[in-house]
Amino acid sequence: MLVSELLTGLTWSGELPDREVLGLTADSRQLEPGWVFVCQKGLRFDGHDFAARAVELGAAAVVTDRDLGLPGQILVEDTHLAYPVLCANYFGRPAEKMKFIGVTGTNGKTTSVFLIKHLLSAAGHRTGLIGTVENQIDTISLPSKYTTPDAYQLQSLLAKMAAAGCEYVVMEVSSHALAQHRVDGLHFEVAVFTNLTQDHLDFHHTMEEYFAAKRRLFSMCDTAVLNLDDAHGRLLAETLPCRTVTFSDRTADAGYVAKGIEVRPDGSSFRLVHGDRELPVRIATPGDFSIHNALGAIAAAVEAGVPLDRAAADIAGCAGVPGRFEVCPNALGFPVIRDYAHTPDGIEKALSTMRSITDARMTVVFGCPGLRDRSKRAGMAAAVARYADRVILTSDNPREEPEMQIIGDALPGLENSGVDYRVMPDRFAAIETALASCGEGDILLLLGKGHEDYQVLADGAVYFNEKEIVADLSARLARQRNQGSEKESPCSR
Repeated sequence: MLVSELLTGLTWSGELPDREVLGLTADSRQLEPGWVFVCQKGLRFDGHDFAARAVELGAAAVVTDRDLGLPGQILVEDTHLAYPVLCANYFGRPAEKMKFIGVTGTNGKTTSVFLIKHLLSAAGHRTGLIGTVENQIDTISLPSKYTTPDAYQLQSLLAKMAAAGCEYVVMEVSSHALAQHRVDGLHFEVAVFTNLTQDHLDFHHTMEEYFAAKRRLFSMCDTAVLNLDDAHGRLLAETLPCRTVTFSDRTADAGYVAKGIEVRPDGSSFRLVHGDRELPVRIATPGDFSIHNALGAIAAAVEAGVPLDRAAADIAGCAGVPGRFEVCPNALGFPVIRDYAHTPDGIEKALSTMRSITDARMTVVFGCPGLRDRSKRAGMAAAVARYADRVILTSDNPREEPEMQIIGDALPGLENSGVDYRVMPDRFAAIETALASCGEGDILLLLGKGHEDYQVLADGAVYFNEKEIVADLSARLARQRNQGSEKESPCSR
């Protein structure tokens, strides 16, 4: 590919180098001779400061949004807007070969994309998935680092999906990705809005700014599928210029309605009403939030072309999502559940659902992530205190923030609540203590990490898989308990 071909679709100025492009990057650390370097100003570094060095290293061209007086300089209005176009061109514009369904919102994105992907695959469509837990190219799973990858990684992944013959791509679209233009240039056949509650205010600063970022997705779609039970969903339904479809479990005015809801420990069921049709639906997870996720997924799949009766029947075959209300096998005989809930609303939904289906004593281990929105920490703790019988407040991903500062921010939500709580910054020790203190008739919930198999500490990430930790610790504790009972039994004498 020549530099001129890489610039297709962009307005630019400068002397065009007639060179072959061997690579493309906005990270000066990755630059190699023959690559095009895109200068971007970030939160801590400005790529323009490395432009001269890029030329010295043999860059095929340097893309910049201000005149640096360098040879091989390509001047564009905004490199952040140009970068997604450059990346799409570099990988042959793979998005043009597939149809896209995007899901945005504070909670429910991951489960929704898994459900939609399941429905499309069950209907015979080869489908790719991009999300927090993992990426999928049809039946092949790949690791995921971000909810929505940056433009280069995204286009590289899309190229692999197109080469594999994927017809559809279902993807989580985060507010960060929308604000940072990572998905610019994509067009979504259907876009789903799940809900909006407090999160990411360290980045967006205000709820208005956060909502505005989410709203950008719906300027890039043909049909919006909106949760009518969320205030922001109703606002979108009233104001979006694109075609809108709604879902609800509270009002018959929506396009897709759940009625006759039954919640059980092993799942939920309801009657789906759409137009003059009414169909039975069963899903593998309990709770009001699960009903909304299922409604949004069915609506998205149907609007994308899956027959209604097939979608309503096939959703029962989706077993769930790793780290989302997931039961962890253990040797102690009581339920241990891990969930990714890491906002006040997410915790409220997870614990209220659990409390609605059981009277068992509930122990909750949770922490708040470091270097993230500090204002939500006390709210997270208060949500736990409303439902838990016992609480262990610990660490999540503290990053470079002092663990006791994070815990101190959360404590007001527990103090004076009347709940039995203790503080244990070491998350491994907290889980071990919780397992040791629980027995028959108890339920243990581990909140915040979910599917993650790492913990980010001040000096970097360490391997930390709670599913494996529970299995190992419970096996050891079970052996200890069995040995203790043998010593006490008269039959052992």
